[in-house]
Amino acid sequence: MEQKKVEPKKKAAPKKKIIFVCTGNTCRSPMAEAALRKELRRRKIAGYSVSSAGLRAKEGSTLSPNSAQALSEAKISVNKTFKPKQLTEKMLKGAYLVVCMTESQQRAIGHFPNVTSFPLLCGREIPDPYGQDIDVYRVTLRRIRECLPLIIERYCPPLGSEG
Repeated sequence: MEQKKVEPKKKAAPKKKIIFVCTGNTCRSPMAEAALRKELRRRKIAGYSVSSAGLRAKEGSTLSPNSAQALSEAKISVNKTFKPKQLTEKMLKGAYLVVCMTESQQRAIGHFPNVTSFPLLCGREIPDPYGQDIDVYRVTLRRIRECLPLIIERYCPPLGSEG
């Protein structure tokens, strides 16, 4: 009986980390995180991990109920255990791409070469919907989603199509 030759498993390349950044990590950046994750899955693009963080995230805060509702209505699932987190220098240095919602957030982070913003990528800021009604959150999610194809085209080519 012939024995099958067992090929050593190839170690998967580390995923490229994409981080969306807003102020409190309760509204815009978690919506962008969930929306990009869904879009990458839909397009069958692997090799990326998507997360979010805030410049002034408060410990113990949660995802905004209106963000959760807007995502749910759009059939975009969000991690049930989502907890807002503070952006750290370690996160910045370990990321492939950091996308801020506004130019002022980008300036606040400093001059990391991997940091960009919706205004630079898509020509528009993503205003903070915090404290406003559900319609404002729906518009915010729509604006984020309209920019995702540009982000994917520029930064997330399918594996095998790079370079």
